[in-house]
Amino acid sequence: MEMESIYAKQSSTKAEVSSGSLGVCGWFLVILSSLLTFTLFPLTIWFCIKIVQEYERAVIFRLGRITDRKAKGPGIFFVLPCTDSFVKVDLRTVSFDIPPQEILTKDSVTVCVDGVVYFRVSDPISSVANVSNSNYSTRLLAQTTLRNVLGTKNLAELLSDREGISHSMQASLAEATDPWGIMVERVEIKDVKLPQQLQRAMAAEAEASREARAKVIAAEGEMNASRALKEASLVISESPSGLQLRYLQTLTTIAAEKNSTIIFPLPMDVISHFMRK
Repeated sequence: MEMESIYAKQSSTKAEVSSGSLGVCGWFLVILSSLLTFTLFPLTIWFCIKIVQEYERAVIFRLGRITDRKAKGPGIFFVLPCTDSFVKVDLRTVSFDIPPQEILTKDSVTVCVDGVVYFRVSDPISSVANVSNSNYSTRLLAQTTLRNVLGTKNLAELLSDREGISHSMQASLAEATDPWGIMVERVEIKDVKLPQQLQRAMAAEAEASREARAKVIAAEGEMNASRALKEASLVISESPSGLQLRYLQTLTTIAAEKNSTIIFPLPMDVISHFMRK
């Protein structure tokens, strides 16, 4: 909901740039340029007609003032050769890598983090009139925002909650770049590099945890096996013939293994007399 409100604010709050009054001298220059253009029409048409692509918009300046609150394009538009100038703005999504940043986390661990940011120009006029270089400014702001956001997180949150950190960075960047006519579409944390000592310590901790789990599982297996053996002994003790069948099964298993020594169990009727005593 927070990101939707920011994007709604970006779409509804546009830079209101007023063309203002050109003054008497300004209008005189505009009229003079128009007359000169019509006089030399076959030649000046090549200087008047401009074309922008589908993914571009043109912000036109007339004597230093923006002529319209809406950028021109795509397609053909006209400018006066002497008084008008224009700036092309690319509306396509731009992606750039945030260089690796040395960051001190909340629990005093130094990590090296890098990321990637996707953004585009949502308001061409604001991106030209309100900031000198919107792309470069957004890159610098992304680096600063990455350090500021990660400085409030501990190491466990940094490793486990990358999605939450990305959304927090996106919200901060979207709010800061709104006056520049920039919409931040996506922010991703690419890699988190830990110090070598910390990596070894975490690996040792994980190995110890796995060994402890393995011992617990082995102990549970031993306990279950002992319970099963106890139940089996109770069943066999109730039926002497069952014990003799178990002897025969063991004999069959030993014979199948091609051993040189074979043990023959005594018949139950021979040892029953001793068992009663």
